[in-house]
Amino acid sequence: MPRGERELVRDGSSLVDFAADLRLLRTKAGTPSYRAMGGAAHYSATTLSDAASGRKLPSLAVALAFVRVCDGDEAEWEQRWHAIAAELNENCAMTSAAEDVSGAPYVGLRAFGPDDAHLFFGRERLVAEIVGKPQRLVLLFGASGSGKSSVLRAGVIPSLNAEGKTTLLFTPGPHPIERCSVLLASKLGVTAGAVMDEWRDDRGLHRLVSQVSTGEEIVLVVDQFEEVFTLCDDEDERARFITALAVAANAPDGRCRVLLGLRSDFFAHCSAHPALLDALPDGQVVAGPMNAEELRRVIVAPAGQMNCVVEGPLVADLITQAHGRPGVLPLLSHVLLEVWARRSGTRLSVTGFQQAGGLDGALSRTAEDVFSGLDEAQRKLARTLFGRLVALGQGTEDTKRRLDVGELGDAPGLAAVLEAFTAARLLARDGNGVEIAHEALIRAWPRLHGWLHEDRESLRLHRRLTVATDAWESEGKDSSALYRGTRLAMTVEWAAGNDDALAPRERSFLEASRSAEIAGSRRLRRLVVLLSVVSLLAVTSTFVAASAQRRAADQRNAVRAQVVAGEAAALYPSNPQLAVQLALAAHRLAPSGHTRDGLLSTLPLSVVRQDDEILAVALSPDGQTMATGSDDSTARLWNVTDPRKPLEIATLSGHTEPIYTVAFSPDGGTLATAGFDRGVQLWNITDLRNPVQIAVLTGHTENVHAVEFSPDGRTLASAGWDRAVRLWDVTNPRQHTEAAVIDGFAGVLYDVRFSPDGRTLAVAGDKSAIRLFDVMDPRRPVTLSTIEGHDGAVYEAAFSPDGHVLASAGDDLTAQLWDVSDPRRPTALATLNGHGDNVYTVAFSRDGHTLATAGDDRTARLWNVTDPRRVTGPVILSGHTDAVEVVVFSPDGRTVISGGWDNTVRLLDTDAERTVAHACDTVTTVITEAEWDRYFPGLRYQPPCAG
Repeated sequence: MPRGERELVRDGSSLVDFAADLRLLRTKAGTPSYRAMGGAAHYSATTLSDAASGRKLPSLAVALAFVRVCDGDEAEWEQRWHAIAAELNENCAMTSAAEDVSGAPYVGLRAFGPDDAHLFFGRERLVAEIVGKPQRLVLLFGASGSGKSSVLRAGVIPSLNAEGKTTLLFTPGPHPIERCSVLLASKLGVTAGAVMDEWRDDRGLHRLVSQVSTGEEIVLVVDQFEEVFTLCDDEDERARFITALAVAANAPDGRCRVLLGLRSDFFAHCSAHPALLDALPDGQVVAGPMNAEELRRVIVAPAGQMNCVVEGPLVADLITQAHGRPGVLPLLSHVLLEVWARRSGTRLSVTGFQQAGGLDGALSRTAEDVFSGLDEAQRKLARTLFGRLVALGQGTEDTKRRLDVGELGDAPGLAAVLEAFTAARLLARDGNGVEIAHEALIRAWPRLHGWLHEDRESLRLHRRLTVATDAWESEGKDSSALYRGTRLAMTVEWAAGNDDALAPRERSFLEASRSAEIAGSRRLRRLVVLLSVVSLLAVTSTFVAASAQRRAADQRNAVRAQVVAGEAAALYPSNPQLAVQLALAAHRLAPSGHTRDGLLSTLPLSVVRQDDEILAVALSPDGQTMATGSDDSTARLWNVTDPRKPLEIATLSGHTEPIYTVAFSPDGGTLATAGFDRGVQLWNITDLRNPVQIAVLTGHTENVHAVEFSPDGRTLASAGWDRAVRLWDVTNPRQHTEAAVIDGFAGVLYDVRFSPDGRTLAVAGDKSAIRLFDVMDPRRPVTLSTIEGHDGAVYEAAFSPDGHVLASAGDDLTAQLWDVSDPRRPTALATLNGHGDNVYTVAFSRDGHTLATAGDDRTARLWNVTDPRRVTGPVILSGHTDAVEVVVFSPDGRTVISGGWDNTVRLLDTDAERTVAHACDTVTTVITEAEWDRYFPGLRYQPPCAG
């Protein structure tokens, strides 16, 4: 259900003009509701509303149906539609896969960069979590293909830059200290050599960053941090680099934050370094699989930026295939780019998807097409090339390796091979460097996977030869760096059968090694002495190693627990009993705020399900009756005396359109309902089983979005999309009168709230502001002040029980707190960050100590606002599978209730300890050993509930 029909700003584009004129046509037809139009046009209300949204061109059939029910000239509108489609086709012209796709809204295998931030969608929640971390050393873990680089480059860095922070991005490469020094040298205007001299002790990086900083915070972003372990062969340099990062981040007088992005299979490598281990688990963030809504944004939103559309069946197919797969994002991005290249006009179609080879086949097909176009000699070069471009894993997955083109030599045909794979976007070149565009190619291209399997030991030996050659050259071709003995003999034997794989520089190294080979064992005595020393150290190191192993195991368990807690919350709708046991086991394995939140999300007291979206929820003053308003045009009454067993009492069927708001009178005897049919209906509910409609309040000319009774019950306020607030005298509901109309608002209105003393009315709406009115005399409301602070629409407001604090929810992903003790001079108290999408609703508990927020990111969050200037929390409840529209507390504060677009209302106990203590009460089927091993591999089977 859309939040409202936003105002269209004519920007000169034909698409927006088309939508604006459709709306004008509807107005001339008497502004029929979209639901009424849908009944006549045989299209859904949402489809017709989207046709006039200005976001995309509707299909011709939908456009003409819209025109037909509004008595427009179909021939004229059809001609206009074709003209706009032709114009849009010029911007989204049909291309072939082989043609240039520069300017495409999808990036294929490469990572999104800072310049692509406007095309980067779906990871808003993860970006907010990283940016909001208070720790100064943060590690982002994720499977290969989970989008870590894109999150850092196109999400985190632009967010930090927008806050005025300076960011420095680099990848470690084989010499991380050198890479970092070059970057810092460019900022300081000195030579890299001068910077490297500063690394003489652990505080060197701290001093350098202090020189770069002009007072603002410096954020070092180290992407692909696993290269420290895969490409850096100097253990001393690796240790110095890691220690320096930790010291710079944790220095009490420092202004440096450090963000590290690396694959999750390198967690154990990190845990072997105390400087990194100390940052876990509080400083870690996990990039898990995207949920369905996040995947939808990845697929649809970039095309929308180009006024193009992805066909619904293709969206559904891609989400189905990609959902739950941790490393699927590069495959998804690649196939979308290929479908874009095969688009027809403004549409990305299933046909183009099939032609590209599908989600799993598109990348392999692209690689095979390039390989098949090479001659025999070039194919051999390609095999050697890709062997060099992969760093073979040891207990981890294989990773890509960046190399200098000069390392490859100048074999005839090599340039053509590089160009062919680069043109297909499978390789990325930058200056003299070349690398595989994404590690997904290693997994997705069977031919490459086969090469790596067949040549594994040969590739390892060749890699060692390349590293030794690098070291020999860097030391001025010193003879001490040459191969000798068994290593030389093995390498010479291998080279005899693989001469075409050798670069000229590697041949020179082997020839020099053979020339310098001498017999002798002059180091034997030194070796004996060394072994004696090592044996003495072994006893001490054994204790240290054991301690490190225990810490590493604890950290691995913490990561596993966090992952399982998230999976359990997602699993709850389909398998609640398994979800509860997984969440409980995860919490017991490694208790944390994250596992607690996951467990609470699987333990609602009850779930009320309806056939349509829940758009409104309210509780009676005594807390025993719940009212819901739904997209099916009905309101329902529920007995929630026992929140574990809600019972439906009655259905109120007086409306003809979706109900967006419901409110109880202070005495509980009257219920007000309103919605898309523009009327406010009053119901006598003194007999809950037999509610009686007693009045319909008319006057609004557009949808009514909010109703609220004053604390004394004498006045009802209503507000809606006609940009007006109406105050009604309902002292006698059957003989109601309109007391006043407050208009002059710049945009549609979403909420009205009375202060607890009834003196002040808060009005929230589409233009980023909340206006406060004195309504002591409801016939003569007086403007008190305007609160501005949100960057976008304000969807809801709520007064604290003492009336001193106002909370607001906005589409800028925040909730905000305001001191309204003096409503003429409101002041800002705090901004609550953390939601990954629009915040729709806010509610205070009866004691005022807790604030609930919820919204489009499908979570409800509970914040401790005892001190509204120092808000703590939140507890994150993530059981809904679609947007959460409304959240309310029971009068006793023991229950929090949330309603959402997933057709459910969830009732949860606010006492976390009590909830956890009764976690197993509803479990009748014990988790099996197979299920346990799937989620907790390597851990002893310990079912948390006896069943």
